[in-house]
Amino acid sequence: MFEIRFHGRGGQGAVTASKILALAAFNEGKYVISFPFFGTERRGAPVTAFTRIDNEQILLKTQIYEPDAVVILDSYVMGSADVTSGMDEDSFFIVNTDKDPSELKGKYRNATVDATSIAIERKLGDKTNPIINTAMIGAFAKATGIVSRESALVAVEELSPRKKEENAAAAGDAYDAVKIGWSS
Repeated sequence: MFEIRFHGRGGQGAVTASKILALAAFNEGKYVISFPFFGTERRGAPVTAFTRIDNEQILLKTQIYEPDAVVILDSYVMGSADVTSGMDEDSFFIVNTDKDPSELKGKYRNATVDATSIAIERKLGDKTNPIINTAMIGAFAKATGIVSRESALVAVEELSPRKKEENAAAAGDAYDAVKIGWSS
């Protein structure tokens, strides 16, 4: 089983990203479960979402405490929550940042992508509140290989509430732009 934990802030689309990833895996014939965890339900508040992917039926319905991948939609949450909790050296750490993977702390398989710039370029949201979740799905697909680029793009286009083509293009841009490496 492959377990993914998404961290973001309310309004950034962490819950939608979790659902899109689940759809991409489902479309590849895998079993999936996707669900959110909300603290205070307000725009800007920390949000966590979870996705499990497996080739067999999934019966486990708890939060994810030892993730195989953590996806950070907003690096701001890295200062307010222990986003690396439960990770080990084989875990993927995928962060929306313009930094190089070697600049991140911890000994993980790091991937970075400037999803904010991609979202702004594709006119997803605005400069003060870009919608970066679909770009992060593209980065996840490339960094982990758990779902294919094609499945990710199809799922993004299917579940995006608006600007379907722009969201799919953002996922494709992030797939191409993601940097993968290790921290030093």
